[in-house]
Order: sequence, then C-alpha cells, then structure tokens
Amino acid sequence: MALLTGGTTSTTILNGMLWNPGKTAADIAQFNNNMKYQIGQSGRIFPGGLLMGILDFPDRPNSQIALLPGDYIFYDSNGWPIVVSAASIAAGGTSWSHT
Repeated sequence: MALLTGGTTSTTILNGMLWNPGKTAADIAQFNNNMKYQIGQSGRIFPGGLLMGILDFPDRPNSQIALLPGDYIFYDSNGWPIVVSAASIAAGGTSWSHT
C-alpha cells in the first residue's frame, strides 16, 4: 500500500477559525497575516491568501479551495494552511478538535 500515516510530533495547537461568509475583515486579515510562502520567499507573508471564501495555497499555482460554512481553516507554525471540512471535524472518533 502506498498510503502512510501522519500526525503531530507533540501536542501543538493549530491556530485558525471557523469559516462562514460573515467573517469580519479583521478576522480574515489576521488569518492572511499568518500565511507564509514556503518556497523562494520562504517565511514572508502570503498576502490575500483568503479572499471571499476562496483559499489560495502559497507557492502552488492554480491551487485553490472554496470554503463552505462550517469548514475550519488553520495554519501551522510555518504558515501553511490546513482545511478541515465541517463533516470531518464533527464526526465522532475523529482526530480533529477545536475550542
């Protein structure tokens, strides 16, 4: 089998937010200020990564995902975005949780 497992190496907490179309400009700006380029301009802010419910992935041309209300978007310590669907985070027995 070519699949593998992955997880965190500690109990590190990811920062992020619950997406809904009514998010304030300040919430979106705070999220965008924490997204970072990974290649070339590594560590620099990736401006405008989240706009009107569309999340662009840094350094990945034409890589977008449309967020639905109830999806969670997080970022790791390197500024990489992570999307967890509303269904996945709500499912019993899942490894995802939120506060």
